[in-house]
Amino acid sequence: MARNEYEAGLKMMEELTTNAQQIQELVLGEILRRNAETEYLRGFLHGQTDKQLFKNNVPIITYEDIKPYIDRIVNGETSNILLAEHVIGFFRSSGTSGGQPKLITATAEFANKMAIFQSLLGSVMIKHQAEHVQSIVGLIQRDKVGTFSSAFASTVLRVIKFLEDYWKELCSNIKAGQISAWITDVGCRNAVSLIMKPNPELAKVIEHICSCKSWEGIIKKLWPKAKSIRGITTGVMSQNTATLDFYGGGLPLVSAFYVSSEAFFGINFEPLTKPSDMSYIFVLNMAYFEFLPLKKDSVTMSQEVQFNGVSHHDSIEMKSNNEDTEPVDLVNVKPGQCYELVVTTYTGLYRYKVGEIILVTGFHNKTPQLQIVGRQNVCLSIDADKTSEADLLKAVTEAKTHLDPLGFILTGYTSYGDTSSIPGHYVLFWELMVKEGNNMKELDPKIMVECCSRMEESLDYVYRFQRKKNAIAPLEIRVIKQGTLVALMDYYVSQGASMSRYKAPSCIRSKEAIKILYSRVIGKFFSPKTPM
Repeated sequence: MARNEYEAGLKMMEELTTNAQQIQELVLGEILRRNAETEYLRGFLHGQTDKQLFKNNVPIITYEDIKPYIDRIVNGETSNILLAEHVIGFFRSSGTSGGQPKLITATAEFANKMAIFQSLLGSVMIKHQAEHVQSIVGLIQRDKVGTFSSAFASTVLRVIKFLEDYWKELCSNIKAGQISAWITDVGCRNAVSLIMKPNPELAKVIEHICSCKSWEGIIKKLWPKAKSIRGITTGVMSQNTATLDFYGGGLPLVSAFYVSSEAFFGINFEPLTKPSDMSYIFVLNMAYFEFLPLKKDSVTMSQEVQFNGVSHHDSIEMKSNNEDTEPVDLVNVKPGQCYELVVTTYTGLYRYKVGEIILVTGFHNKTPQLQIVGRQNVCLSIDADKTSEADLLKAVTEAKTHLDPLGFILTGYTSYGDTSSIPGHYVLFWELMVKEGNNMKELDPKIMVECCSRMEESLDYVYRFQRKKNAIAPLEIRVIKQGTLVALMDYYVSQGASMSRYKAPSCIRSKEAIKILYSRVIGKFFSPKTPM
């Protein structure tokens, strides 16, 4: 990108963030003028484009509300059911918010917005990098790698895990100048053959690096010219930052943007900031943004949330309808307040709840800066999976039926996402008691393994898909001593929770709480097979 191009991009961002209210009003007005006569909006607006009428009449929705309209377009009806512009295709989401991939309409306008967003992003990135970074091209060209990059932090770690498992075979390939025979894809073999030739010296160097006792700083050792590790490290991906720091040996973790299948949201103006301090600035011409205030005054401990890298034990809940919670415009959000994000887009989403919880950290000019706290109702997450408390309860309920014939009762459970190894996996802590007598019976390992399998089969499509890809390791159930969950409650009460309002957490992240659970484990069991 030429200097005048990125300077123009930075100037545009300054103009957008300075004229926040005006830009947002123009965006909403343009969307309504284009689409007021569509079947969906006509039912609420009767062809009018007034903003206040839009806010009063158009409901806040989720994907399930809009899905029937999208299904009709998929099945061949004209796109003006939902939007005036011609639909040129559909994006399939990762399914992170509801367990099933969603179809989001794609238009030529969306492609234009993507180009603008990428241009603005490029301007910000050039401002903070000394040289153009290259894509990873492998160990053979290790001296040319400028960045270690993937969309998500978890994917970067899977690459490292692959190296840990197969570095000896890779060194053998490099030494001989031939890839392993089990790689049969013609395209892969032909592509590698273009740059591969016998190189015993390089193989020896890599073997020396990889055979060391500790892999701390392995990325810098293998790719000495790497300047950064790029990937989304905020929100649920923040659980991977400690491991990335270990492997990266001090390389900065760069999380440059915040996007979803529904819209482009924000750019990180300080991409070299630590993940725990990263904030994104809304790009105001991408969509019309509204914010549903969330309260965090309950101490039921039902969910732990990371604020600035520090675990807060306050439950985040939506205010109920009878509390008159109304969404606020972008310019009226308050620093320190959490919100659920609502968007109106050029592609037929009107007052759509993205399902993301954000924390407003401040303002750049007149535009808010945000941190990603996590998904609404998400309890566990390792990769693209997002398991809610309700999903987890359903899976546990299904699995514990295997205990009934043995005379056991599940008295309580909790869980956490273990990312200390790669790939990470779900760990469930089960506290059991016998139906008759006070003495704990011996657990049947076969039955407990069946419980693990039943849980995995009961979890949603995205979880099972990620398991099949080996992006998530087998689920584990750890049986804990009776009284452990009481000890856990004592710990949380000692940290300020109300005993009268305490609710055992479905998912925990506190290291001290996890230590309490680990110290009382009496059995460990893993799912033996990949769920169907």
